[in-house]
Amino acid sequence: MAVEERSSRPGTDILIRKVDSHVTALRAGLHGPELELAERLASCLRELVVSTAQASAADRAQVRAAVHYFVLRRESRGRLLSVRSLAAAQRLVNRAASQLGRPDLVVEGRPGRGDSAATDVAAHN
Repeated sequence: MAVEERSSRPGTDILIRKVDSHVTALRAGLHGPELELAERLASCLRELVVSTAQASAADRAQVRAAVHYFVLRRESRGRLLSVRSLAAAQRLVNRAASQLGRPDLVVEGRPGRGDSAATDVAAHN
C-alpha cells in the first residue's frame, strides 16, 4: 500500500519524468565520466523523489528544487550541460541527500577530479 500512496502524489511522477527526459537528452551530448555522473545524479534524484513522497512539504520542496536545478541548469554553448554545471548540480543534490538523512545517496566523484569533492560536500552538511 505504501507504493500506491507514493505514486498517488501527482508531483512524484512528474518529477521523475523530468529527470528521465533530461538524462535521455544528456545521452546525446555527454560521454564517459560526465555521462556516468549525470546517470548517478538522476538515480539519486529518483530515489529522493520516491522516498520523500509522503514527507513534509519542506522536504519535498528541497527535492523538487534539486530536480529543477539538475534539469534546468545550462552553462555552456553547444552541449546541454557543461562539466562545471554538472558539478554544481552534484553539490546541490548531495546537500539535499545529506540534509534529508540519506547519506547513502550522496554521489561520489566529479569529472576531472577525485572522489574527495563529493565526500567533502557530504561531510560539511
